[in-house]
Amino acid sequence: MLSALVPIFRTPDLRRKILIVLGILVLYRLGATLPSPGVDYKNVGECLDEISKGGNADIYSLINMFSGGALLQLSVFAIGIMPYITASIIIQLLMVVIPRFETLRKEGQAGQAKITQYTRYLTVALALLQATAIVAMASRGQLLQGCTKPILAKNDLFTLVTIVIVMTAGAVLVMWFGELITERGIGNGMSLLIFAGIAARLPADGKQILDKDVLTFVLVCVAVLLIIVAVVFVEQGQRRIPVQYAKRMVGRKMYGGSSTYLPLKVNTAGVIPVIFASSLLYLPQLVIQLVANGSTAGWVQWIQTNLVNPASAWHIVVYFALIVFFTYFYVAITFNPEERADEMKKFGGFIPGIRPGKPTADYLNYVLQRITLPGSLYLGIIAILPNLFLEIGGGSSMSNMPFGGTAVLIMVVVALDTTKQIESQLMQRNYEGFLK
Repeated sequence: MLSALVPIFRTPDLRRKILIVLGILVLYRLGATLPSPGVDYKNVGECLDEISKGGNADIYSLINMFSGGALLQLSVFAIGIMPYITASIIIQLLMVVIPRFETLRKEGQAGQAKITQYTRYLTVALALLQATAIVAMASRGQLLQGCTKPILAKNDLFTLVTIVIVMTAGAVLVMWFGELITERGIGNGMSLLIFAGIAARLPADGKQILDKDVLTFVLVCVAVLLIIVAVVFVEQGQRRIPVQYAKRMVGRKMYGGSSTYLPLKVNTAGVIPVIFASSLLYLPQLVIQLVANGSTAGWVQWIQTNLVNPASAWHIVVYFALIVFFTYFYVAITFNPEERADEMKKFGGFIPGIRPGKPTADYLNYVLQRITLPGSLYLGIIAILPNLFLEIGGGSSMSNMPFGGTAVLIMVVVALDTTKQIESQLMQRNYEGFLK
């Protein structure tokens, strides 16, 4: 394995890209531990210790996982990459609804630049909104429940505005980090930042489980290893549809006549459905926190018992159903069989036994619907495994979230994608891959 790493650093261009990625990740983790001005960092640390000992779940566990624990510490990069992810998802949804965005997508590089600019503007707005909500909850003592110590040094307007501006600027800087990695480094910048945030929490949370029970720690490690094997197996799975290109004369040259295939992954949607479903399931608890905090009404108790509690049967069923629904929804808006059929017809391609045009589009849609079902079930099962075995991690979503199915799924998918990109870079230069 070490010998396989040597060609990476012997190639100047690839070595420069790797060093850029590592340098940005170091800066990202530094900003995630740097406290914002006006935050009592000592009280925050003591509150986090009390919460971890009490086993209280927090409403922002998914966002806190993506930020590597920076959210609850109210650091400069507390919001992390979530505003950019949300903005990107919203823009992708708008491409289906608004014809203007669909036209921009078809304009090539100039249209893509416009879409990227709109995504940046929306990211700033979402970061400002999210930072305001988090600071407001922190000022009212609702961010870290169960802690009586104030986490803000001062509660005046100037201090609150300063923290909001710093957090918003930190989110914009993180967005720039991600784009810089994508442009000048290797791999997807946003995915690598999420990977770094999750990986940063693994040692501390692993030690927390190890301190409770050695046998529990061993069982968790075995479960994580099995999940990794399952994720790698499914993520590599794809349905290859054969495509034949007819011969055609262009001037004096003959083109076409080759055979290839159209790969359709079993998990075409990636981890987006899990993020969507998790975000929706945290909305009821957020509403209770902001609107009915401390209320004993019947509907409040029902939501806390069934929807908020991750070990309840209602929570697991709703979570699983949302993942299946969003998998089909996201695949439907990102993969257009009509467009693929038109592109194949334009270049003289056809599927053997299937007529070009609408029959090809219907066949692609039929195959896509069939392989999306096992992909959605796979995502749902991986995501709800920590809920089914919640007591393994001590009963707290904060304590076992980095070892949950969502975290393992994200880390394995990002690692596979980055490894494939490094492999392709080496194959272009040395004709010898990274994996042997």
